[in-house]
Amino acid sequence: MEKDKRGPDRIKEQTVTYDIYAAMPDDGHRYEILDGSMEMMSPGPSTTHQAVSGVLEFILQQSCRSDYMVYHAPLDVILDQTNVVQPDVLMIHRSRLHIVTQRGIEGPPDMVTEILSPGSRRKDKVTKRRTYAKFGVREYWVVDTESLTLEQYRLDEDGNYVLHQLYEGDDVVTSDFLPCVSFKISDIFTEIHS
Repeated sequence: MEKDKRGPDRIKEQTVTYDIYAAMPDDGHRYEILDGSMEMMSPGPSTTHQAVSGVLEFILQQSCRSDYMVYHAPLDVILDQTNVVQPDVLMIHRSRLHIVTQRGIEGPPDMVTEILSPGSRRKDKVTKRRTYAKFGVREYWVVDTESLTLEQYRLDEDGNYVLHQLYEGDDVVTSDFLPCVSFKISDIFTEIHS
């Protein structure tokens, strides 16, 4: 193994690929691979996270299923051999169903949603946002169950995400890219119990 440049006694970790990840025995944990580094996901989602995810998926299924397939975690999205993620909710246009395989989704979805958890805020808002942009996911939503908001990011001409809209209260979530989308942001938080 190579020595790590940060110190004489540090060993450089092996780059993790999808094949290594897929061959691992199931240890009961969920993992993602970001730039060749395997990361354990946060503990199981909270009931709030599950409620919001379920309602959002239901709303998208109701309005978008004729044009899009809507999927939810856990499901591997294989962006390349060293980037495998499990977004909370995602949409793929039916004209692109060739990326749906037995292994998972092999390529960038049209839209990805991450619902923030206490331990995932930085990863979702910085690391995964950068990864999704790099691989061309055209629209990225970040749902915050504490502030009851949805941040809608879109790719610009340079392939970077720009915050297009911040939805809160009774704002109606819409998307020029996903014309089937139209719902009040407050609707996805109706199942949250204090």
